[in-house]
Amino acid sequence: MSSQHTAGTRPSWVDADLFPFESHFVELGGHVVHYVDEGSGPILLMLHGNPTWSFVYRDVIRSLRDQFRCVALDYPGFGLSVAAPGYRYQPADHAGVVVEFLDRMDLSDVTLVAHDWGGPIGLFTAERRSNRFQRIVLANTWAWPTNGELRAEIASRVMGGPIGRELIRRFNLFVNALIPAGHRRRKVSQTEMNHYREALDTWERRNACAILPGAITGSREFLAGIEGNLQLLDNLPTLIVWADRDVAFSDKDRERLEEKFPDHTTVVVKGAGHFVQSDAADEMSEAIRSWWSGSVADKAPDRGADR
Repeated sequence: MSSQHTAGTRPSWVDADLFPFESHFVELGGHVVHYVDEGSGPILLMLHGNPTWSFVYRDVIRSLRDQFRCVALDYPGFGLSVAAPGYRYQPADHAGVVVEFLDRMDLSDVTLVAHDWGGPIGLFTAERRSNRFQRIVLANTWAWPTNGELRAEIASRVMGGPIGRELIRRFNLFVNALIPAGHRRRKVSQTEMNHYREALDTWERRNACAILPGAITGSREFLAGIEGNLQLLDNLPTLIVWADRDVAFSDKDRERLEEKFPDHTTVVVKGAGHFVQSDAADEMSEAIRSWWSGSVADKAPDRGADR
């Protein structure tokens, strides 16, 4: 384990100007999980994908913390979290940690904000603790087994196979290739890139990143269970924020999400890449604010009949 990832401490490479939030740590099942908890008001639980961490939401948190309580955690092995020995880094394992985090923090009336792998992980959590969730925000993600979808199958088998996993572990390939490719509106600075590289700075740390590509096809049962239980969330207002220049997801994925979540509002972010919360943070933040205002108004009781 890298000396830069001492459990429960914030490493010196984290730039306080770029990530101007207090780091908190909680022990869950032998893991030391890092999270930020900024602002006050309705709770937004922000879940990241691969190969990112809570850092990817920094500009959205900065924008929304005046109206919302923004809680963003790092899964074990990602970001500033340290996994317990023997952890498998499978999506079902991460989902179990998020459920435990939700219970430990006693979060309720939560709005899930989920991107990439955060979608399945967060939706599993919402299905298991549906009484704790009020709304859902989904950004460039999915909620079902791939079942032969060519692009996903190829990516999973190539990058999730022995050679792909070794390239990720040895050369930090996912960070070095996907972070720049997932930003279309702007160029990622070297300082930003360093925050993703340092988070996965050793062969051992990059296990967390290397396992998930294979799980796209290898976790069919987990993903099928999520899809099969989505009716538990039918009553939740849902915002779909969709970057239309994504290297991973297409309009077909967005349309399928729209079918799965009947009470949805969709905002398409034109020209944005996969990491929409980082590539177009202002637009994602504004989409959440506007949708929230309308959603709250829709839920308010109609007083007209009392007059």
